[in-house]
Amino acid sequence: MKLQVPFVQLPVQFDAGRLAAEMHALGDTAWRPHPQKFPGNFALPLISVNGDPESDSIAGPMRPTEYLDRCPYLKQVLAHLGAVWGRTRLMKLTGRAEVTPHADINYYWRERVRVHVPILTQPTVRFICGEAETNMAAGECWIFDTWRQHRVINAADEERVHLVADTVGSENFWELANRGNAPGVGSFVDWRVVAFDGNTGENTGPPLIFESVNVPKVMTPWELRDHINFILVHVEPHPQLAFVQQLVNQFIAGWQALWAQYGTKHAGWSRYREALDIFAEQMERNAVPLQLMNGMPFMNTLRSMVLRMALADRREEAVPNEPRAPSTSGTQMGEIGKDRLYERPIFLVSPPRCGSTLLFETLARAPGLYTIGHESHALIEGVSGLSAATHDFDSNRLLATDATEEIVQELRKRFHAELRDRDGHAPGYGAVRMLEKTPKNALRVPFLARVFPEAQFVYLYRDPRQTLASMIEAWESGRFCTYPQLPGWGGPPWSLLLTPGWRGLRGKPLNEIVAAQWEVTTRTLLDDLGALPSDRRCVAQYDALMTDPEEEITRLCVVLGLDWDMTLPRELPHSRHTVTAPDAEKWRHRADQIEVLLPGLAETIERAERVNKISP
Repeated sequence: MKLQVPFVQLPVQFDAGRLAAEMHALGDTAWRPHPQKFPGNFALPLISVNGDPESDSIAGPMRPTEYLDRCPYLKQVLAHLGAVWGRTRLMKLTGRAEVTPHADINYYWRERVRVHVPILTQPTVRFICGEAETNMAAGECWIFDTWRQHRVINAADEERVHLVADTVGSENFWELANRGNAPGVGSFVDWRVVAFDGNTGENTGPPLIFESVNVPKVMTPWELRDHINFILVHVEPHPQLAFVQQLVNQFIAGWQALWAQYGTKHAGWSRYREALDIFAEQMERNAVPLQLMNGMPFMNTLRSMVLRMALADRREEAVPNEPRAPSTSGTQMGEIGKDRLYERPIFLVSPPRCGSTLLFETLARAPGLYTIGHESHALIEGVSGLSAATHDFDSNRLLATDATEEIVQELRKRFHAELRDRDGHAPGYGAVRMLEKTPKNALRVPFLARVFPEAQFVYLYRDPRQTLASMIEAWESGRFCTYPQLPGWGGPPWSLLLTPGWRGLRGKPLNEIVAAQWEVTTRTLLDDLGALPSDRRCVAQYDALMTDPEEEITRLCVVLGLDWDMTLPRELPHSRHTVTAPDAEKWRHRADQIEVLLPGLAETIERAERVNKISP
């Protein structure tokens, strides 16, 4: 929730020692890794959807977990604050850990304030919100402006634990908050010390009030307008802003007309979805450059606050009778196509030697993104029916028809078992963002789109002359030999991916073999990507990655809905598959081998350049 000041301390003091004793009595096994797997960050769920301690959802009736029921004083603390309680947890930072800078742009926290009661802490713990900083002492009670970028640094060796409770408040709660003070401003005239009431039995504590309704099935036009206008008010000045505002006004007017016709009736959901998807595509084309004053990208915020929340058809709570825990069997699609295990997995696809390894190694540093850490040749081709040998070595091409139910189940299970984030942690509960890069996948887009229903594909464009030169270099190096004894070949050991029609290249010189490899791969890839909805594909640019990696990676993260929290050097380190140092003019050393090929490749080169030029 946005507040007028960064921090407000409420005029109340709790018994931190008593809270700590109740916390310790719950035991170490009650703690869970943070949902985003931030190092040194752990949570112990007290109030969650349906009281399920494994749930990190914010959609559904909030109820106490078994852990809250075992903490009578903690319940008294919440009852004294007198609010309607949403998701509530104990949050732990181990020694020397931190909460990285971020702003809470999710729909749930737009109208909910976050209450902090420190239980274990030290004077060296730094809580930073915007330009302000404070130290919250044990037993105090604070709220803060979650719309501003904020972070927490535990500079001590000891752990820090806070009670962290989300609430829309109540009349009594806001009366208490209005008597609070910003740090260093004024003094409390009605300070309350709330001791433990020993007359209250363990299971008969003061009554607590919990959320039962927290996300809409269909967002009303009034709520929709309020959220979007709130975001737009905080956009930094930009030439695109006026046009984006015009698109917003048209969308809201259309949504209001649908609301007048259907309200929340399920019969109108397909019409709402069509309007929402058209608006989302317009925003992806026109609003990506916009930034908010709190440092967050406009599109990330619009997706989190509006696009994913305005209609429940693609949300977990709209799919009846689905299992709560993720399963690796099947595609995990509900009746409206929601993948419960893989959230918008990202596949980097391009002809070989376009710099995809460099892009992969750089993008894999994004927080919350998981990879298998290497190329998936063996992982995919180890599944019965997917190797080139089982297709009589025709090629590495895989189609949607190759994705049988058994293969889909096995492949999804194999990937999930090997996924790790940038810190080496395996996924926890919930859908995971996966990043995958294997050169042969350029011939497998229809197959991968069937296995991963929400898959997004990033086409990496590189100057074809540079790519051809690097492919020739790869063949000559002997380091990229994929089929050393390819049946019926007879030429140099086959390197890189196996393209359809390779048998017609027997006896050809190496530069013509490479040219055919590039052309078939690029043409097939562009055909396959063109058959996908526009919101499932985008373009990355090798030249931009080399000249300004920070700008290109930041742009891609915005398009893909990823966070980015690193500063990149002006020149990226060489990827693990580099043969010789990259140089935009290096291809000229082979100009006599390459320029003779260009007329025969002109049509496909033009297609690739056209796709690159219209990229966001």
